[in-house]
Amino acid sequence: MEEQPGGNRGRAALWSRVGESKIIRALAPAQKTAENYLLMIYPIVKYGNPVLEKPAEPVTEFNDELKKLVEDMFESMYEAKGVGLAAPQIGISKRLAVIDVSFKEDPSAKLVLANPEIIHKEGKQTQSEGCLSIPEFREQVTRAKTVTIRAQDANGEWYEKTGEELLARAFLHETDHLSGKLYISHISALKRDLMKRKIRKLMKAGEW
Repeated sequence: MEEQPGGNRGRAALWSRVGESKIIRALAPAQKTAENYLLMIYPIVKYGNPVLEKPAEPVTEFNDELKKLVEDMFESMYEAKGVGLAAPQIGISKRLAVIDVSFKEDPSAKLVLANPEIIHKEGKQTQSEGCLSIPEFREQVTRAKTVTIRAQDANGEWYEKTGEELLARAFLHETDHLSGKLYISHISALKRDLMKRKIRKLMKAGEW
């Protein structure tokens, strides 16, 4: 999910496009070694790709490969100026998402959501929302104001987390992705059809 216009860096990101995939070198986490390791910056999959509109497969193995994918997803999300990213948005049909509504300002805000479930919702909030997989488009979307999620972390441990406002919106936005839904499913049919027509024109012009 991208940062919202007019907010700070951690509160304004709704998806934008990454472009060409890149590999960057970063310091390894202190608890591992001081050696360097490679992180992959994945390009963001755009609307129109079937992977975005089908339910993702459950995560069944919690190993070093998954942990590497999680780190790659965080880096790809930051590169795209986002506060959340679901695996289908990088072409991987797994029930896995990452969220950081602080946008690198608070390490404790980094969340890994494997096999997430929404277990409670209450209240309402309406805000401008967009998606990295639908760049340059935004619409007002009404979602729950408070959301509690149950998910597994990168080690496979189950946990529950309650979020409000932006974090609640991010929970709902990312879990939608894992169910094959995009935020445009929450807007009127008229606005959705207009957006799809504009996207088809961009596709024909080779600009999508």
